Amino acid sequence: MTGSGGERTVSVVLPAYNEEATIEGTVETTLSTLDSFLPSDGYEVIVAEDGCDDRTPEIATRMASEDDRVRHFHSDERLGRGGALERAFEAADGDVLVYFDTDLATDMQHLEELVESIRSGEYDVATGSRWMPGKEADRPPKRGIPSRGFNLLVRTVLRSDLRDHQCGFKALSRDAFEQLDDQVEDDHWFWDTELLVRAQRSGLRVKEFPVDWEPKGDTKVDLVRDIFGMGSQVVRLWWQLSVQPRITRTTSVVAGLLLVLAALALMTVYLDPSEVIAEMRRADTRLVGVAAVLYALSWPLRGYRYRDILRELGFHEHVGFLTGAVFISQTGNLVFPARAGDAVRAYVVKMRRGIPYASGFASLAAERVFDLLTLAGLAGFVLVGYTATGRLGEVVTAIGGGTEAGRVAVLVAAGVGLAAIAAVVGIVLSARSDTNRVRTLVTRISSDSYGEYVASVMERFVGDVQRVGGDPAAFSRVALSSVVIWTLDVLVAALVLAAFGVGLDTVTLLAVCFFAVSVGNLAKVLPLSPGGIGLYEGAFTAIVVGLTPIGPAAALGAAVLDHGLKNLVTVAGGVTSMLALNVSLTTAVEESEEMQEAGQVQE
Repeated sequence: MTGSGGERTVSVVLPAYNEEATIEGTVETTLSTLDSFLPSDGYEVIVAEDGCDDRTPEIATRMASEDDRVRHFHSDERLGRGGALERAFEAADGDVLVYFDTDLATDMQHLEELVESIRSGEYDVATGSRWMPGKEADRPPKRGIPSRGFNLLVRTVLRSDLRDHQCGFKALSRDAFEQLDDQVEDDHWFWDTELLVRAQRSGLRVKEFPVDWEPKGDTKVDLVRDIFGMGSQVVRLWWQLSVQPRITRTTSVVAGLLLVLAALALMTVYLDPSEVIAEMRRADTRLVGVAAVLYALSWPLRGYRYRDILRELGFHEHVGFLTGAVFISQTGNLVFPARAGDAVRAYVVKMRRGIPYASGFASLAAERVFDLLTLAGLAGFVLVGYTATGRLGEVVTAIGGGTEAGRVAVLVAAGVGLAAIAAVVGIVLSARSDTNRVRTLVTRISSDSYGEYVASVMERFVGDVQRVGGDPAAFSRVALSSVVIWTLDVLVAALVLAAFGVGLDTVTLLAVCFFAVSVGNLAKVLPLSPGGIGLYEGAFTAIVVGLTPIGPAAALGAAVLDHGLKNLVTVAGGVTSMLALNVSLTTAVEESEEMQEAGQVQE
């Protein structure tokens, strides 16, 4: 590459945010340094001004009008450091793309080495380093210690060979930028690190060389908020690079099945499987058949509830179609771990009815909140009854005296239930004042792109639930239908338990089943196995054995039969719905994953 013939081969980008006191001097120093080793028509200096609220835009505009080597890119809103750099690089003329911090903390004597490392074609990416052995920068402890810790974390977790990832003194070729641009997801402080890590993983030639560096002024990095945010980005990038490529559909299904088998194996430590099977064989098939019919009849109510939720979001669909969509998504959750069926429902309503992907996810999330709130409420109602009759001690004994798996399941259920109640109360109360403080709360912890993404998802979700919670009539309809849905679920379990000839009076039977079914479903919220198999059975068995004279074998047999019956009805309805709507479950899972990766969930 050469700088002759009027071609600008080098583009230097200066990311600027509120730099009115220094930006003019920085540009002048940059121009004079570049002039020392490049022809004046061989480079350009771009001020990537990132939503400043001081005089930086005015100064940058004036300098650009006075010198054709200077360009000014203005943004009305904050793009983030990485976002501003990406925008400038995409519009830059040069094949060598350079950027450094506007405070000129890195000695400009190193600029020629930085540029020539790429311009010569020897390297694809080059970065200055403050932590090369024997050339460590003299940094104040409040900045040096976090920097060393962060770089050690990146080297260890992300397997990087570099010593310093955040030094604001880097260059890369146009080809390297185009290769990495779509891969790098962060748009704030972690952008530098992700660029370097992905460059190494892509096999690009990366040069790290020591620089003289002197801190100037106060860092714009919030040492609590931004470092915490970058820590979350390290985890995110590790997952994407090291874990996600190994998670195929086959490994996911196998892992889920192994978890189920492990749960069943643990149960055999406490129970003889032959006794459980014998108890199940003695069950009254007529009552089991009635339970199956009752459970099947409850599904249109799920479609009715989903219709009400979508109506509040501005979409009007028929109950029949929505019942089928719910059937298909729940079947997906049984077949695939990690609740992959949830994405299937969003895919179905988008592909068949044009409901935006984001709205499909938001409506489903709102439905989940009502489920959790209803389950927590039902369990709480039973606890109040036991307390009023002086039998709360039996509940405590039941939880503490069960198996370890049962105790863990009950504790998980309690935590999920309390979280659901707190979340819904907060959302409903905030709906009355039309406020949504999610972004404020999230950005106090992290202001990077990951934090922004989490904030946008939560903000949309909270806003949608607020729309339901802010309308008393809609909230009442959805809440009432949720109570009826789960009451029918409990009645199914009661019929199955009665089929085992347990001899309980009706009040005791219903009270125990209300509590056991609520706790069991709260326990299986964690997507540890397909359909929560194992978690539900553990919690149900622990509750029934602890609160009744029923033996462990009969209680587990009833739990397995109850859960199995419900899953069979779900699969039958799911298969029928897939045939009726011409939906392939595997195709839906694959395409929903592709849509999420493409960012359509944010449309």
